[in-house]
Amino acid sequence: MCNFVTFKFAWFLNKMNLHKFKLILQEKITLTANTQHFRFAIDDPSGLEYKPGQFISLHIESDGKEHRRNYSIANPPQQDNLLEIAMAFLPNGLASTLLEKTQPGDKLDASGPYGQFVLKDPVPPQRYLLIGTGTGITPYRSMLPQLRHLLETTNTKIVILQGVRTPADLLYSGEFVEFAASYPNATFKACYSREMPHEPQDFEVSGYVQDQLAGLHIQPGNDIAYLCGNPAMVDAAFQALQELGLDRAHIRREKYLSSK
Repeated sequence: MCNFVTFKFAWFLNKMNLHKFKLILQEKITLTANTQHFRFAIDDPSGLEYKPGQFISLHIESDGKEHRRNYSIANPPQQDNLLEIAMAFLPNGLASTLLEKTQPGDKLDASGPYGQFVLKDPVPPQRYLLIGTGTGITPYRSMLPQLRHLLETTNTKIVILQGVRTPADLLYSGEFVEFAASYPNATFKACYSREMPHEPQDFEVSGYVQDQLAGLHIQPGNDIAYLCGNPAMVDAAFQALQELGLDRAHIRREKYLSSK
């Protein structure tokens, strides 16, 4: 399970009136050996308005205290009032234990939406670099309709890099491959840090996601990068992008931190 913090925003969780609601589990889908996709109905008369890239908090009671675990919303806003998340299981983790025993029809307490890890540029840049490891890829899945609109109405280019250990660890790769294949200005790469397939496909490369940055020919002033996932990757990619000339103001970060 991954809890996470958003730079310049984590403090906000404890300083605002929470918009609380219930989530009703509809379906569990196994994505990898230790990651599941959860689809919920939102039990809130007012609905839930959110932007692609934002997250919600699950509120979990344990030992007489309320704990929060944060998850990026994995689906774009839609009229049927559904909300999806992906969770990597952590042995004996609070959220892992709760969701493992939760069955369709059960209700969970939640609040949100939170976060500013969203596409917010009034004038889109020449290129977005969207980089994620593990479940850090989920915000970009929620952005796919927004990214399609950009590609169809502007000259903006989109590069999505997903970092995992092995091909078996990929999340939503079929959706990203199909997205990139549909547009000449879109690119998707799966980066494997541990194991390459015997016959890799065009979108599969060896190494960490940060190893791919130099080959992207970073264009300061024209590129904006998003980094989401493992803190080590976020820090390494942040440093590499700056060394390649990208201003830190054009690098947006969200770290996923392991928490029980």
